[in-house]
Amino acid sequence: MTYPPNTPPPNGYPAPVPLRPHQQQGQPSGWQPANTSGHPSWAQATPQPAPSGPEPVQATEAVGRLRQHLRDTLGTELPLRVDAQQRRTGAPVTREARRELARAILEDAVAAHSENELMDNRSLVGRDVEQRVITEVINELFGMAGLQPLLDDPTVETINANRYDRVFVQYNDGRRARVAPIAGSNEELTDLVRLLAARASSQERRFDYGSPAVNLQLPGGERLFAVMGLTAGGVTSLSIRRHGYLTVTLPELRARGTIDPGLEQFLRALVRARKNILITGGTGAGKTTLLRALASEMDSMERIVTIEDAFELGLELDPDVHADVTAFQAREANVEGEGAISQAELVRWGLRMSPDRVIVGEIRGPEVIPMCNAMSQGNDGSMATLHASSSRIAFTRLASYAAQGVERLPLDATNLLVASAVHFVVHLARGTDRTTRVVSSIREVVGADGPQVVSNEVYRPGADRRARPVAGALRTDTLDDLVDAGFDPGLLEQPEGWWPR
Repeated sequence: MTYPPNTPPPNGYPAPVPLRPHQQQGQPSGWQPANTSGHPSWAQATPQPAPSGPEPVQATEAVGRLRQHLRDTLGTELPLRVDAQQRRTGAPVTREARRELARAILEDAVAAHSENELMDNRSLVGRDVEQRVITEVINELFGMAGLQPLLDDPTVETINANRYDRVFVQYNDGRRARVAPIAGSNEELTDLVRLLAARASSQERRFDYGSPAVNLQLPGGERLFAVMGLTAGGVTSLSIRRHGYLTVTLPELRARGTIDPGLEQFLRALVRARKNILITGGTGAGKTTLLRALASEMDSMERIVTIEDAFELGLELDPDVHADVTAFQAREANVEGEGAISQAELVRWGLRMSPDRVIVGEIRGPEVIPMCNAMSQGNDGSMATLHASSSRIAFTRLASYAAQGVERLPLDATNLLVASAVHFVVHLARGTDRTTRVVSSIREVVGADGPQVVSNEVYRPGADRRARPVAGALRTDTLDDLVDAGFDPGLLEQPEGWWPR
């Protein structure tokens, strides 16, 4: 069912993706099934030999006719059924109730379609194919279409689609595999991303040739980035990263091997002593997860303002842990190139909202200057994350971002600002097994000396990349602050740390 331009569907229901019939019997030439290793994922199912019956072209046409009939019927019948149920009960129809109505409509539609096909002397598809098409049509409307089976698999950590039919996943145990296509064509994948951009964010984000990249959070908390037209062949490509722990604490990170008991107490003391912390690491190192864990140590009534390019932290989602949170998201320019609001501007706005702490989800540009101002002007205990390959190189990255700001600070002035704002840099890396994320290094910022930010590495990586305390590296006045916050200084006297043997 289609709707006139700029007209919302009935009852606020999201318009279905204008997907196109496509081949479903078998996989594209050259596709290899994923390594089946016990994961109950649709995407890893080994293709079975085609059953005897109609030729592949005929089977494809039969599936296409069924799919289009189900889409048309659902688009017409579902709004009517929803209206009828709302009038009958006097209450809004929940999302799950809509799903149940949709499935009932599609079951009836399959029966009617089969009768019509027999009357036209056409071959019918098998019952298993009917059920698969029903599920896919429901996913198109309520979920993420071909992405849904992968998102439903809790073992999938990252999804990378170089194009609609070249899709690779990484599991949370480090394995990688190629899986089935997530759409029937490039146009279908583009339509899906465009719909997600329109409905999956608090503000609509464009995805077209005038704005060929989109970065957003999916309803389940996953982070999606997609680009069109700029890739080889001009196809749409996307990457989805899943955060396994939307709520996490320091004790849970200790249990997972990210920190040891000494680091747990040290990091807790940093938060409670209101030290400003910069979390660094590579892509997928666990920076956001550690930030959430550190935030869980804050007083639940502290006022927090978060600034992000795309919503990801979600501190406002659990009022028992964080009761007073204002979450900001940057805004892109409109079609006329106007209306953009940067993270740098949001930091300035956030300072006017009486925050106890300011948290920037990720520093990636000129917001470093207002963020450092926030950290050095009374908002102690603030935090941010930064992509960096080591704790030492973080200062170079900050200086390079600061040079992009309207202030155009010289290097010496930037280093003075950073040294007065950032107290500690906590660096994350993957362990030697390449799957476990570990805190690898912690630096205390001491001051600035011309073109250099002076720091002491108070925890340095061992041979296994896990952080070990460096005796005597922490300044005395800093140690006193941490002791006042409940830290036991004896935890720094174990050269090998407190990692389990």
